Amino acid sequence: MKYLKILAVLSGFLFIASCTHKEKNTLLSDAEVLHNNEDQLTQVIIYDVFTPPVASRIYGYTALASYEAMRYADPKYNSIIAQLKGFGKPPEPKKGEKYNYALAATKAFFTVAHKITFSIDTLKKYENKVYAMYKDNLDDSTYARSVAFGEKIGNLVLKRSKTDNYPQTRGKPKYLGDNGPARWHPTPPDYMDGVEFCWGTIKAFAMDTSAQFSPPPPPPYSEDKNSAFVKQYTDVYNTNKNLTKEQIEIAKFWDDNPFVIQHNGHLMFANKKITPGGHWIGITTIACKKTNANGVKTAQAYALSSIALYDAFICCWEVKYKYSYARPVTNINEKIDHTWLPLLQTPPFPEYTAGHSTISAAAATILTHLFGENFEFQDTSDMHYIGMQRHFKSFNLAAEETAMSRYYGGIHYLNSSLMGANQGKQLAEFIWGKLKLTN
Repeated sequence: MKYLKILAVLSGFLFIASCTHKEKNTLLSDAEVLHNNEDQLTQVIIYDVFTPPVASRIYGYTALASYEAMRYADPKYNSIIAQLKGFGKPPEPKKGEKYNYALAATKAFFTVAHKITFSIDTLKKYENKVYAMYKDNLDDSTYARSVAFGEKIGNLVLKRSKTDNYPQTRGKPKYLGDNGPARWHPTPPDYMDGVEFCWGTIKAFAMDTSAQFSPPPPPPYSEDKNSAFVKQYTDVYNTNKNLTKEQIEIAKFWDDNPFVIQHNGHLMFANKKITPGGHWIGITTIACKKTNANGVKTAQAYALSSIALYDAFICCWEVKYKYSYARPVTNINEKIDHTWLPLLQTPPFPEYTAGHSTISAAAATILTHLFGENFEFQDTSDMHYIGMQRHFKSFNLAAEETAMSRYYGGIHYLNSSLMGANQGKQLAEFIWGKLKLTN
């Protein structure tokens, strides 16, 4: 009986110990951590409703910070920020010391993200789980050294972000355009003021100037029925009334309007979705996962795609507000049908050139250089948000479909979509030729 009592007491201690034992977090691969970081950032960008240009800035600075830490895992990879404008020389790890570069990349990434997003508490909740994983798998000195190194890189990148003219463009007066012929002014149904009309003055990462890849001017105003000006809005009107089922699907798939206001009688509500840049960040994720890219290659892909997106928005916006060109809905309502609305909700900024066409061509060109010309993929980037997916045989074909989607959606003229695509491709080729990526 005494033996049984002792055994019962020992069993109780073992039970309590097993209940209080904390399981060790499994260490994820470097690439998995970087993908999760990007996904968390995208969710915050959607939640905080950043405009597409501002979202590209967030992706750009965070991805560069992440890459500059992660690249030290493979000595053949060069610094990117050292080849861009205004960053300066990046810090280096101490020789002979042990680091976990994915942890450093994560710290660099979120050091930047904390300062250029709003929902910091959401980010910190996610971060704490990531840091706990590394604490469970690294010795204390390696953990502390890696975190400190990542923070150092993040702060260097943040220093540049304070001099890119973004802070100076906040609080600018509203841009309402004017009612001159072919000139942009707020569009139905909500007549919002022009978004980010100073974005063309933001300091680019790689371009010499924001006007470096400017296209020729759009067709001038004319009332001649045979003029290019009249033909382009008449074409949009006729096409939009006779869309095929696939054309409608294409337009909706690439809509990527981060804040669509829905109207139901006197009620109004908004749907939040991924931004155009976020869509291509998602495609970058898909390409990296399909090729089993390691941590350094993954960080590089995010950085290069983000550079292209950021600079593409700048050069496109410079053109948009230079010409302040009227949207199709304005001309169609005035000249053909005052009740007409396009399939997609018209974004609140001038028409020429098409932004999504520009940034998509830029991102697709970079991804083609990284992963190959005939890279087939299933685009599931928007599945979580709109429940749609499409298959593409290459990045360039996806970008070409994006350009057509704006025309099908009735929010851009075909010429503006094609000119934007050409602008984005020229920019991306310039970026690719400018950067020396490996030793």
